[in-house]
Amino acid sequence: MTLLHSPGDSSPEPPPGRCPAPERRAPAPARPPSARHVLRVLEAVAGDHDGVDEEALAARTGLPPARLAGLLWTLLREGYVERLDDGSYAAGEALVLLGGGGGGRERALRERLWRTLARLRDSVGAAVYFGRYTDGEVEIVGYAGGPRHPAPPEPLDIRSAGHATAVGKCLLGQLDHDARRDHLSRHRAVRLTPRTITDERVLLSVLDRQPPTVPVLDLQEYAVGTVCAAVPVTAGSTVGSLGVCLPADETHRLRRAAEALNEQAARMLLSLAL
Repeated sequence: MTLLHSPGDSSPEPPPGRCPAPERRAPAPARPPSARHVLRVLEAVAGDHDGVDEEALAARTGLPPARLAGLLWTLLREGYVERLDDGSYAAGEALVLLGGGGGGRERALRERLWRTLARLRDSVGAAVYFGRYTDGEVEIVGYAGGPRHPAPPEPLDIRSAGHATAVGKCLLGQLDHDARRDHLSRHRAVRLTPRTITDERVLLSVLDRQPPTVPVLDLQEYAVGTVCAAVPVTAGSTVGSLGVCLPADETHRLRRAAEALNEQAARMLLSLAL
């Protein structure tokens, strides 16, 4: 997975959630920062996935505001912290890579995915999912829910529910006819609710007729009491999908939430390694 940007652009736009390094001069600390102070700040930032603001950082580290500002400027410049849209700070890619091992980059990308999904969740006001079709299987790579945006219960094996979920149907819809039939031959369309489509011919017909620009819907096909919609997120050979879920009594919000998700899908492509 690689980050996307224009090869000819020497100053690519910063990914969502990261503000550009301040153009004003760096705050000048009264004396060079000590390793102990740097570690305090990094530990405080790394311990909060949602981001931590300067006031909370000052309280956690015990550093005076002027010294903390100087340290943050340096850490921003070097990529050890990121500044989020709300002004708070989160672990930057350089810090995550310091976690060691060959999986450092993967962890950095997972962190970025989670933060992107969290921003989308807050923007559309609903639980948000990101799914991919990999090696012949439907997989949910990540999701962002919360107390105000509960996610529906997951089956024991999400691969078996691709025929019923909005994300799964969106992924299957991006495959050719033979690939869809192959998937359904390995994962039979079982009934999860009274509205689940279990007839393979009907399901294939629905997928064939689905316009590529229209969100795919799940109106209580996967779970009673839950409605979902999904839009494609595709780059090269990657088959991906963004999904949003709402309680059934908020079905009137589903179409607008899906449109909002669709509007931000391109931004997600630019900020995530797919």
